[in-house]
Amino acid sequence: MGALATQPVEEPGRLSRALARMWMKSATVTANERLADRFHLITLEGHALEDVTWRPGQKVQIAMGSAFVARTYTPIEWNASAGRMCILGYSHGDGPGSAWVRTASPGDACNIFGPRASLDVSGRSEALVIVGDETSIGLAYAVARQNATRLVTSCFEVEDAAAAQQVAESLDLKGVTLVARRADGAHIAALGASLSDAVVAGSAFVLTGKAATIQTLRQSLRQRSVQTTRLVTKAYWTPGKTGLD
Repeated sequence: MGALATQPVEEPGRLSRALARMWMKSATVTANERLADRFHLITLEGHALEDVTWRPGQKVQIAMGSAFVARTYTPIEWNASAGRMCILGYSHGDGPGSAWVRTASPGDACNIFGPRASLDVSGRSEALVIVGDETSIGLAYAVARQNATRLVTSCFEVEDAAAAQQVAESLDLKGVTLVARRADGAHIAALGASLSDAVVAGSAFVLTGKAATIQTLRQSLRQRSVQTTRLVTKAYWTPGKTGLD
């Protein structure tokens, strides 16, 4: 996941370097595979990533050249024995986070803060529906891999359905419904309608991605008598704002 931003990437100053040494984990990019338009599977490795306790849904923040300029991502897997972490990055636009997703190259060093709490569904036993957008696909993958016996499906609003489908197939992510995004927001009704069977089945809903979409879907589900105990929400971004994670 990542927020829209336009700030330039800054060269790290003395204070930034000191903070990085104190609080951040050093890692190196070992791969950046472009899975489809705007989607990149990025692998990072380093001794600091070893022996780390991570749960699907937790977040990391990666410094974009300065300890004070960072973007947030949801790891899709973390191999603590090998000191290896993977993220599925989506390039929103021209901000530092999007630029890093596009240009990160093997051998590039970076500083990582986390993992930290963000969204935790590890204690839930019922079927889960992950609802969101391009920034939520990695979460769906991580949660589905957490417990192979639990039913996990997902529904995403996306700009490019063909590209998103290609990513889902590359990750072998099953049970995915894609709804093409419309500028007037009319697609949100179709997104909500796709959840009808899960509402009846008693599934829990994990609403992520764009803040406005989450708010609309949450209201719709509550109107269909879905209890708040079956709803987990986490806004990853909203247009024109940074700082959501």
